[in-house]
Amino acid sequence: MYAIIMGGGRVGLALASLLIESGFDITLIESDETLCNEVATELDALVICGNGTSSKLLEEANIEDADFFIATTGNDEANLLSCILVRKYEVETIVARVSNPDHEEAFKEVGIDRVISPEISAARDLAQFVTNPRVLKLTTFGEGDAEIIGMTITNNKVVGKRFKEVSPTKEFIIISTYQNGKLTIPQPDDVISRGEKVSLLVKRGTLKNVSKILEN
Repeated sequence: MYAIIMGGGRVGLALASLLIESGFDITLIESDETLCNEVATELDALVICGNGTSSKLLEEANIEDADFFIATTGNDEANLLSCILVRKYEVETIVARVSNPDHEEAFKEVGIDRVISPEISAARDLAQFVTNPRVLKLTTFGEGDAEIIGMTITNNKVVGKRFKEVSPTKEFIIISTYQNGKLTIPQPDDVISRGEKVSLLVKRGTLKNVSKILEN
């Protein structure tokens, strides 16, 4: 898979590193020459110093072959303009970072596939940690109507039961468990152990009820 990332700041650099680890071919575009040189020394990727709102530069980056274009700069206007320009190349997936939530609607109006705000996501994660400190991990799923959660089973009422006796319900389904550090898919007749770490798909708004069932 080939992805072009516009923006060599912390978000763009971290994203590029993760995608490279996952086997992606990456080209990173950065307009600041100093930052561009710094990024080039850190990434095993093509780094182009220039403006991502330039058709010539995008074509230099082989935009026609890209599976993803991801605009990650801290400038909403630049991200929006670049994504609008990229649309004419029929890139399969276009993703944009937005810093100001008020701008999100404008991005969606022009047909951007996915609009993400790292600042808002971080705030939501912090809020979840404060309100549900025992939850190991929480990830929003789909359009926000469900969440994937990591949790440790500590409720004696479910310890010793079979998974089919506990899950699925109308509120959650246990989708995986970790045994000896390895992820496994629980079978209906497998027995639940105390302290077992599990991942669940949870219906939005039911986290407290699910926590009572599995942890209290």
